[in-house]
Amino acid sequence: MRYVTRLLVAVALVLGSLASPALAGDKDPLFIGLSSDQNQRVGHVLHFSGLQMARGHPLTIWLNESGIFLASKQYSKKHSAQQKALAELMSKGATVLICQYCMKQLNVKESDLLPGFVIGNPDLLSGAIFKDNTKTLSW
Repeated sequence: MRYVTRLLVAVALVLGSLASPALAGDKDPLFIGLSSDQNQRVGHVLHFSGLQMARGHPLTIWLNESGIFLASKQYSKKHSAQQKALAELMSKGATVLICQYCMKQLNVKESDLLPGFVIGNPDLLSGAIFKDNTKTLSW
């Protein structure tokens, strides 16, 4: 019985050492899809994003659905704190992409966008999402 127990423990240890945990590397890029303009949710994601950038993770935020309002001058009164936080992240190197399709659907014009925000396209998105070792989250 002892032999079987030891054998099972040994097999478990060997198999456990072969599994690679899904942990972020020191500098893995982070891609966040943000589809909300709710202040609490946005505040949470921007705080989290800033913490990850401070740890050396390059950051791309993809604003889609109502998240695009965060980039619009029309919503500066409602989202001034969030727009300030996004501007600060961009000043530190974050890229913030805006969903072009969502802009059309929600009637946000390119001229409405605040400085620094980039209208997304398939090349920009695929370059950010599929960059080696990128981790993705959605809010």
